[in-house]
Amino acid sequence: MKAAVVYKKGELPKYADFAEPIVSNENEVLISVKAVAITNLDKGIASGDHYSSENENQNGFVVGSDAVGVLENGTRLYARGISGTIAEKALVEKSRMVVLPDGIDDATAATLPNAVAGSAMALRFRAGIKPGETVLINGATGFTGQMAIQIAKHYGAKKIIVTGRNEKTLQSLLELGADEIVSLKQKDESIINQLKQIHQNSPIDIVIDYLWGQSAELILSVLKGNGNFTPKTRYVSVGSMSGDTIQLSAQILRSVDLQLSGSGLGSWTKDEVKLLFSEILPEMFLLASKNILKVNIEKVNLSDIEKMWNAEVVDGKRLVVLI
Repeated sequence: MKAAVVYKKGELPKYADFAEPIVSNENEVLISVKAVAITNLDKGIASGDHYSSENENQNGFVVGSDAVGVLENGTRLYARGISGTIAEKALVEKSRMVVLPDGIDDATAATLPNAVAGSAMALRFRAGIKPGETVLINGATGFTGQMAIQIAKHYGAKKIIVTGRNEKTLQSLLELGADEIVSLKQKDESIINQLKQIHQNSPIDIVIDYLWGQSAELILSVLKGNGNFTPKTRYVSVGSMSGDTIQLSAQILRSVDLQLSGSGLGSWTKDEVKLLFSEILPEMFLLASKNILKVNIEKVNLSDIEKMWNAEVVDGKRLVVLI
């Protein structure tokens, strides 16, 4: 079969022939792959930088962690891969499959799960979002950030504040449900002052952070209390596009009712992952099929994988490989 194969970590995936995977137990099934979204997770695994990366395989390995595909009986579904998924065939887990509704195309369905996991899981399980709350999304101009806006609105957020550096994309987030935008291209003092004004008028209940780094330090400084009673803020780290470490003053932790947590592979419980596949993803696929959830996609063919792997995808689009 044809597949996107990495022979040495750090190198670009090659369009190459690779042995078709073989079903080895009752929890596995073979699908014909139709579409796979290229995510930061996939890139991190391919480069060896992600904490879930496998050991080096001298025979190469197929990249891709999930897929939209078709069973032998014609059932169209989304599933997590056991083998790499950017290939004509892939082994997937029977326990982590979702049958797709009518009205959603393969490319759209492929883009949703990673972004839903990176937003809905944080909002629902780490932040425990309740209707009427105020949500700040740090780094909302990316694909997952755009999804987080729409899902937070769906979950009943009263007010959504978004940050980012791409001015054009920031403005477009108002159409997705954002209420206020904060440009990270401003000077630090201006960012702090704008966020303080927002926090005073409408206390921030939840922060979903895709950036970490300096912007996280600024937001946490805004939340710092002055000795009075403070509203509880649930701060959830999902990504670290701006740096993996921060300086955190102990005074901030002591001065505010702050819950600091992370959301990602390894932090979710087995029950939460079960709910992702049994409730959350089916609901989000249905919303997308009705055009309630909107996605921004750029499509490429499998044969162009090496050329497109590191292509710059602007305006929060997600790259989808069509097989």
